[in-house]
Amino acid sequence: MTIKEAQTTVDQWITTTGIRYFNELTNTAILMEEVGEVARIMSRKYGEQSFKESDKKVDLGDEMADVLFVLICLANQTGIDLTEALQKNLEKKNIRDADRHKNNEKLK
Repeated sequence: MTIKEAQTTVDQWITTTGIRYFNELTNTAILMEEVGEVARIMSRKYGEQSFKESDKKVDLGDEMADVLFVLICLANQTGIDLTEALQKNLEKKNIRDADRHKNNEKLK
């Protein structure tokens, strides 16, 4: 699935099964909540925190997909073509960071 296809699929789901989009502020709050769930799993799986019994069955991929879903909702609501935005962002990074990381002593 391409990013454009994902945006179309999410929009179709929202306008049928989901009835309508939550407003942008609500979706921003939901996005932060979903990112927090990913952070919790990461801190337990890769960090120093231990899993709680309720966290042992969580699926990191599913939680990341929740983040992506809400991000796509926000892009759809605000008229952002995520394919175009990502392409422009990568172009910016290629120009800005052409030598930045190569010259970073911390990364060697």
